[in-house]
Formats: sequence, C-alpha cells, structure tokens
Amino acid sequence: MIVTLTVNGELRSASVPPETTLLVMLREHLHLTGAKTGCDVGDCGACTVIVDGLAVNACLMLAAQADGRTVTTIEGLATREGLHPLQKVFEETGALQCGFCGPGVIMTSKALLDHTPEPTPQEIRTALTGNLCRCTGYVKMIEGVQEAAAMMRSPQSPALAGQSPALAAPEQK
Repeated sequence: MIVTLTVNGELRSASVPPETTLLVMLREHLHLTGAKTGCDVGDCGACTVIVDGLAVNACLMLAAQADGRTVTTIEGLATREGLHPLQKVFEETGALQCGFCGPGVIMTSKALLDHTPEPTPQEIRTALTGNLCRCTGYVKMIEGVQEAAAMMRSPQSPALAGQSPALAAPEQK
C-alpha cells in the first residue's frame, strides 16, 4: 500500500506492507532515524513523534493510520537559523546523558509546549511519564523544558525569527 504523509513539512510517500508501523516507515523507508526503536510496545517513548499536534509512540501507530496526516520528527525541529530552543537548552545544560531517550523526550516536550506555553513542573512531569530515561533523574529535563518555554515565549526568540508577530506571542489556553 502507498502511504503519503507530510513529514517535517515535506510531502513524502512510501510503499509499505499493511502491518508496517509508522516507526518502521520513518526509519526504514524514509530514512529518518531520529525516532529510536526501543521497546516496540509503547513503554519507553524513544519513538515519540508528533502527529497532527499530538505526541504519539510511532511503534504503536500503523503507517496506514498516519496516511494523509502531518508528522514531525526530531529531524524537523532545527532550522537553518539553529537548533530548536528545546534542543539548544538540553545540549547546553546536559539535560540528557547517553542521549538515547533524547529525541522522544524532546518531541514529547515540544508537543506539550505547543499546547501549554508555560507549563508547571508537574505538567512537565506528567507529560514525560511515557518517556523512560535510565541515566537521569529528570530534574534537568524539567528545568530544561521550563527554560526552553521561557525562550519560546520571548519575542526575541531565535526559534521565532522570521515568523509573523502573531506567532511570536502564543495565546494562552
């Protein structure tokens, strides 16, 4: 079957067997390897991507279920201007250690910040419950998400460079 998605802003298609997961399609057919293969049962969150604005475990979603939808992977966050604020903060603060969980944690955090521009530490902890990390105690991750959120709310944010003023100040929900 042919599955067509908008991945990181680009229309992409692949011919895949019906049982193919979104994770396998991304990694093996579209060669986007940022989403990691961890548990393959939705427990670790290493494969987290954003589908139509929601963080999902790509190992649990069939590629066919994503047909016609918009998918953002870790590869789609950085721009020519630089890293996304989450990537920048996590790198600068050492919020990650081995890095295996990093793409999933960052994508989960991005989905949270897209819907909740000023999350509390508890909201961040709750969002990250589906992302397992064996190396950290999550403290630096939570602080990093808060720091990135503050950067993203700033009108001078590099992440917002070149965007319309309406995008520079996200509405509170």
